[in-house]
Amino acid sequence: MVGRRYLIPFRTLLLPHVITDTLVIGGGVAGYRAAIEAAVHGDVIVLAKESPELSSTGWAQGGIAAAIASDDTPEEHFRDTLDAGAGLCDGPAVRILVEEGPRRIDELIEWGMRLDRDEDGTLSLGREGGHHRNRIVHTDGDATGLELSRCLRSVIDRRENIRVFERCFAIDLLSGDGDGGRSDHRVLGAITWHPRYGLQAIWAKATILACGGAGQLYRETSNPKVSTGDGAAMAWRAGAVLGDLEFIQFHPTTLYVAGAARALISEAVRGEGAHLVDRDGVRFMVGEHPMGELAPRDVVSRGIVDRLARTRSAHVLLDCRHFPRGRFAARFPGLAAMLARFELDPERDLIPVHPAAHYTIGGVWTDLECRTSLVGLYACGETACSGLHGANRLASNSLLEGLVYGRRAGAAAATEMAGAATGPTQVISDVRLSELGELDLADVRSSLRSAMWRNVGIERQGAKLADVLDMFEFWGRYTLDKIFDDPAGWETQNMLVVGSLITRAAAWRRESRGTHFRTEHSEESDAFRVRALWTPGAEEPRLHPVEAAEVTA
Repeated sequence: MVGRRYLIPFRTLLLPHVITDTLVIGGGVAGYRAAIEAAVHGDVIVLAKESPELSSTGWAQGGIAAAIASDDTPEEHFRDTLDAGAGLCDGPAVRILVEEGPRRIDELIEWGMRLDRDEDGTLSLGREGGHHRNRIVHTDGDATGLELSRCLRSVIDRRENIRVFERCFAIDLLSGDGDGGRSDHRVLGAITWHPRYGLQAIWAKATILACGGAGQLYRETSNPKVSTGDGAAMAWRAGAVLGDLEFIQFHPTTLYVAGAARALISEAVRGEGAHLVDRDGVRFMVGEHPMGELAPRDVVSRGIVDRLARTRSAHVLLDCRHFPRGRFAARFPGLAAMLARFELDPERDLIPVHPAAHYTIGGVWTDLECRTSLVGLYACGETACSGLHGANRLASNSLLEGLVYGRRAGAAAATEMAGAATGPTQVISDVRLSELGELDLADVRSSLRSAMWRNVGIERQGAKLADVLDMFEFWGRYTLDKIFDDPAGWETQNMLVVGSLITRAAAWRRESRGTHFRTEHSEESDAFRVRALWTPGAEEPRLHPVEAAEVTA
């Protein structure tokens, strides 16, 4: 077994170990749905970094997009997704999502998920930015993610061959010599850490990454604390190909109150008719885009940034005062309760809002069956990059992606690797003790997040991106060489790896497209209508053409 650099020094034969057929790393919608499918074919272990309530799924408000209304079709959902993706969506990936979507909603209903309904019993459907139809199913107005997590977990708890390890941190993937297939390595499982049980090796025939995104790389983010890019970083260290890393989606509306966390104000609020206004009461998105406040998120976020610069303000305002009395609290009870804690009443007060990092569009490169470039490794959900979202994700496609591609990942992993050998084998880490000076982890993390927000955020400029790469080189010199013994250190190393790759990709793409806006290259360029795939050890990306997206009449 060839030695390589892991984040800790060890010989795995000396570690306690567990053996399973499929290992799923991630306890959100994609991970849970993958586990349910994989369990049809064998034993499954699910690693959840925290409790389900602290996942991006648990925090999701808006809902799940699917063409289930009588006046809607998968083809219309397909077109809206392509429009949002700014010319980089891979057609086959989108086609799978929109055509399988209604079946996944039916499945959730069969499994007992509560969805809001109108008085006549039909599903209540909302609308969000970029959608031309009402097609968003939701629960309790703005608590869809919690109910989705509960539903999927209830299914998992009824499967005797699925074990869930909560508050279990995946440190690194275990990999060994390949078999002449897609890669020089085969992934064999993962090294994990639990606050009670310590280090452990989990050996698996197939491993699925469903770890969520990397929103915590930014000072302003709507993401939970667990979103530190762990899946992409682990895959990169193991030798996997990553793609579309420059595309980070910023949500236009998070609550902007001094000293408070950036709580998400769901796009569904604007879907119900809320207006964005500046400090003078001007609806600045009207005239900027045909869909006004419901334009794709990148358009609205840039519109807000531009208005803040023009008015020299710290935030813009969301106006719901024209809603019928009681409508806001009835439709968005969770948001109403949250705003009340800040003494804000949407019937009377304007809500201060500001954009924040929300969704990591790029990630571990996969095909349509969720296979990565490494044998035995699969990826789905926000960790993966299938080409589905192109340069900008359509609102409420993310939970649907987790359901559709989580199922595909679980099926492919369990069936394709069924005959693979598994079990303890010797893997030697070549980590050596560092002789370089030390930096305070909290300082590195804070500086990293600030630098990303200021320079690799909603607007980017080439010289600043180059400076940020220099910063990453400095931080990495004194942090990536260290040996840590708790998640704070490992997370910081993961954030350094992924932040550097995002910045590198943003510097390479010298155009503006979707969520990626370069001030000195403010237009789209046909030369960059390609996907950039990054391979460990390569200086330049490999360019991948966009798969055709045929739209029927």
